[in-house]
Order: sequence, then structure tokens, then C-alpha cells
Amino acid sequence: MVKLSISARFSGLLGVGWIVGIGLATAQPTPTPGIALPLNDLSAFAAPTPNWRIAGGVRADLNKENTLTTEKGMGVLVNIPLAHPTADPKNPYKYDLFTTLQHGDVDLELDYMMASKSNSGVYLQGRYEIQLRDSWEIRKPNVHDNGGVYERWDEKRPEGHKGYEGHAARQNASRAPGLWQHMKISFQAPRFNANGQKTENGRVIRVELNGVIIQEDVELTGPTRGSAFDDEKALGPLRIQGDHGAVALRNIRYITYDKPRPELMNLKYAVYKGKFQKEPEYDKTAPESEGATKILSASVSRIPNEFLIRYTGTLRVSEPGEYSFNLGVPGGGGMMKINNQSVIAPGEWNAKGKATLSKGDLPFELLYSKFVDWAQPALGLTVAGPGIREYAISDGVGGTGEEVDPIIVEAPTNTILRSFMDMPGEKNTQGRTLRVTHAISVGSPEQVHYTYDLDKGALVQVWRGGFLDATPMWHERGDGSSRPLGMVQRLGAPVLFLSKLASPQANWIADTTGSNYHPKGYVLDESDRPTFRYQSYGASVEDKIRVLNEGKGVQREVTITNPASDLYARLISGSSISALENGMYLVDGQEYVRIDDVAGAKPTIREANGRQELIVPVKGKLTYSILF
Repeated sequence: MVKLSISARFSGLLGVGWIVGIGLATAQPTPTPGIALPLNDLSAFAAPTPNWRIAGGVRADLNKENTLTTEKGMGVLVNIPLAHPTADPKNPYKYDLFTTLQHGDVDLELDYMMASKSNSGVYLQGRYEIQLRDSWEIRKPNVHDNGGVYERWDEKRPEGHKGYEGHAARQNASRAPGLWQHMKISFQAPRFNANGQKTENGRVIRVELNGVIIQEDVELTGPTRGSAFDDEKALGPLRIQGDHGAVALRNIRYITYDKPRPELMNLKYAVYKGKFQKEPEYDKTAPESEGATKILSASVSRIPNEFLIRYTGTLRVSEPGEYSFNLGVPGGGGMMKINNQSVIAPGEWNAKGKATLSKGDLPFELLYSKFVDWAQPALGLTVAGPGIREYAISDGVGGTGEEVDPIIVEAPTNTILRSFMDMPGEKNTQGRTLRVTHAISVGSPEQVHYTYDLDKGALVQVWRGGFLDATPMWHERGDGSSRPLGMVQRLGAPVLFLSKLASPQANWIADTTGSNYHPKGYVLDESDRPTFRYQSYGASVEDKIRVLNEGKGVQREVTITNPASDLYARLISGSSISALENGMYLVDGQEYVRIDDVAGAKPTIREANGRQELIVPVKGKLTYSILF
């Protein structure tokens, strides 16, 4: 099923007039690397209990519930629940970990690993829980699953309704237990007046799990269930749940936003009528209107088109440092000066600028020239600085050009779509992002999907969650490409799956030259699942990829008829491949490869071009699985 919902907005303008303008989209606060929480010891935490420890490495066993194995060293925070914990009615959260850090508005970024069937959580200010849980087998997450904003609780409510206001993740973007997951959280603390009365609820502005946005703009009317505090405050500690299940965390970084925002003061405007190709001479040009105002806005002009607004005033800066500005001026262009220095100069397309500002009252000037009649007037300016999250210092924002509702391809049944597929992080010979031009993407109702490269018989990527965003392919003329919607495991630049090697250390063939590779398309089974066919080195190949039970990954069964001698299959590549037990391999901490049947052949981990590869001799048929 394809969902088509397109709403037209004005297009961006390029190369018109004396100032080139770009619209401004409301920026989403995205956590960026900030201050690292030290994990050389437990000194960053208040009164840690014996279930918490610092380790150098950690590993989970898929077949052992709630179990993590640690290695000596530093850098990883691990919770191993005690075998016989003692309850303390006066301190029911004694096994949880509280930071000495007290935060208000914060961006938090961390890696974490769940043990099988384990459950934990991160509490912002010790009060508002973002759930951490092994949700590997979950198809449709609820508020108790990974990435959920946990529910509030009221015992006075009737049965079945005691929990309320929980927010499940939009989709399951979780990885398997024992694999490192990455989470980014942007949080806005509740606001209070001078009398301590709450004037604004807290908000989870955004949660991103493994590169997928799963929560946006969730209002928190009060603490979630299990809060360590009954009240709400402007500040509170980070808290990690320690009484439920085994969990490991690393690379915990945060940015706090506790500095006063810059203020625009003594703001005045003057509106000039005309199509201004250059900045007017103000002493020789009479304004159409002028006056004082409290905020930047395009509404001070009553002229629908061909006008210029000049704002002047004072920017009061309380916190010195580097500031970033993003100016939106649809249908025209803009310029901005602070302290008589150009911050956004005429002719800059991206309408962004940075300036190092000293503390004090600084002269401010901003121009907006409007000269395109099909665009609605709008003016937007956002500011971000040291200890200051990006915010709008104007009454509105402009548009980034024509935007459309996404064209989404869902997979309620087994679904196939052919498109181009870009491979971020991989480059072609021209140094550009690699594009797979003969990509087949296969979606499943289990919400586990993959992309196959018909040019090389290669499995390109696998992912969990939504299927495809086909907007780039089908909007207007399109560029022929689509994008995965879920948590993607990219498997590197595609190469031939099969190659003849004189020895296990010989170079893998770089292209199809000499392989006699000929694609033969695919056939569908009774459930519309494809089996790909091709010829290589004189052998006939059938390549069947199927989703594993409970959506745990995919299994690949490759049948080679009349295989040539010295034929090898390249199963996976990565920066690091570690052999585990029972035919399992861990690749970069991001996926498992399980050898199911290779007819007794022995897989080899080898070095190649600064990476590692897992290869195996081919004896006619091989089966392996990728679990992620």
C-alpha cells in the first residue's frame, strides 16, 4: 500500500536580487557531543550500590536471560542485579543510580546494551522515564517497550485505567540483546515562577533510537510511574534503573541549557516600498511606515510584495561566547549585523551565520527584502549559544522551499520495490555517496526488510521498522531513489557474493570482470517472496532470503549448482568480527552472523583493506543468518 498525501508550499529562490534568501524550517533540537560523564569509576554518582560496576567490555548471551558478562577495564557502566536484593521501604530506589549532576533542560546521548529479556530505564531529573528494554521480538511497541515514555500512575483510577499518558515509540527501532544501541534525548524541564508554582509542563522534545525518531514533543503533566520524587523541580539528577534487569551503558554525554537567552531590546522598524536590488540609502529614502515593536515579524509591513523591512535595536547578551543564527526570509533575502559586524551577509544562500559575542548590549540590525509575489511574507530567526538551546527570537519562521508530505510505502504483506538506493558512508570512484542503481527492496509484515543488489548478487542492508520513503522517487520528476524508514544495518559497499580465490588470503574480486556474472532476475513463492537467480563462474545460483521467526533477522540460503573449485562466499565485513560460541559471530557490536549450514566448510575471518571479512569455501549450498 502506498500512502500519497502531498501539500504544496512555495519553492525556494536561488539567484534573484541583491540578497539571496532561504526559508527557515523550525529546527529540531538534536543532541550533539557535549560533556562526557566520566566512567573511570563511580564518582559521578551518588552512593552507588554493589549491583553497579565499571568494566572495560561487556557481552550478552542470547540464550541466557538477564545475564551480562563483563571484562576488566574502564569506560562501561554495568548493572548486574543482585541475586538476593534487600528491600528498603524507606528507600525503594536504593539500587538505582543517581548522578551528582543536577540538570534542567538537557540533551542526553548514550550507548546502551540490554541483556536478553532485560528491563531498565533512564529517568530525566529522576522523575520522567524513557524506557530501556529488550524489545527485539516486539512488532508493535507499547509504553513498556524500548524507547517508550513511561506512563503515569494513579491508584485511585479504576482497574485497567490506573496507567495513563504513556507514549509508545512510533516504531520498533530496537536491536537484539547484546548489541550496542544508541539513544539521543532532548528534554525541556518544567518551568516555575518566583513563588515556586509550575507555569509550564516539562517536555520530551525528541527521542532518537538507533538513528530513527521515535518520540517528538511529548508533554509531561507530571512524574511518570516509579519516580523517585513526588514533586517537580527545575533541577534534578539523571537516574538509571538498577532493580529490574542487567544493562550496560557507555559514551554518556550531555549538554545542559541553563544560561539566560539573549534579548532584543529597543527594537524599531522601518518599511520601504519597492523592489530593492541593493540596500537603499536610508538618508535619501523615506520609509512607508515606521515604529517600535517587541518582536521581529514580517507583519509590520502591510505591503504584500516588493518591500524591505529594516530592524534596528539592541541585543542584550548575558552569556559571552559563540552564537549560531539561522535566518528565514521566504520570497526574498536577508542580512544581519550584530555589534556592527556582518553575521549573515548579503548573497549567502544558506542564511546561517556564527558570531562570537561579548557580554553586554550590542547594536543589532536586520534586513528583509521581499520581491517574489507567490511567496507569503514571513520572517524567522533562531539563536543558539553556550548553554542556550536553539530557540526562535521572532514570531515565526519561513519555509525551506517546497515541502511535501512523505510518500510512504508500507509492507502489510510481502512487498517488493525496485529503486536506486544510496549508501551513506560509502563513496563511489568520484568521491560521491555510493548509489546502488539496481536495488530491489523487499518488505515484510514482520517489519523486517532488506535491499538486494541485482548487479552483484549482494545483500546491501537490512532494517527493522517502517519500510520505505519513496518521496525522492515519486515526487514531481523524482531522482529514482527511496530510503529505508526504520533502524538500518548497512552491510558495506556491495561486492560479489561469490569469488574464486587461490587462497583464503587472496584479494576479493573488485567487479564482475572475470566472474561471468549474469543476473537472471527472481521468482516469487506462494507468499510473494523472491528468490534471486544469477550465473557466476559457470555455476547457477539461487539466492533465497527469508525473515526469521519473530522478526529476529533474516536467513539467507544460497544454492550453487556445479560450483567451480576454489569458490568462496563473503558473508559479512566489518571493522571488527569476533567469533562467539555455536557458530555465532559478532560484527562491530551491531549485528550477529550465525552459521546455520555450510556443508562442513570452515569459515575464516581475514584482514582485507583495513577491515575484516568473514568468508567460507562453497561446497554447493550454504545457509547463514543475520540477527540484529
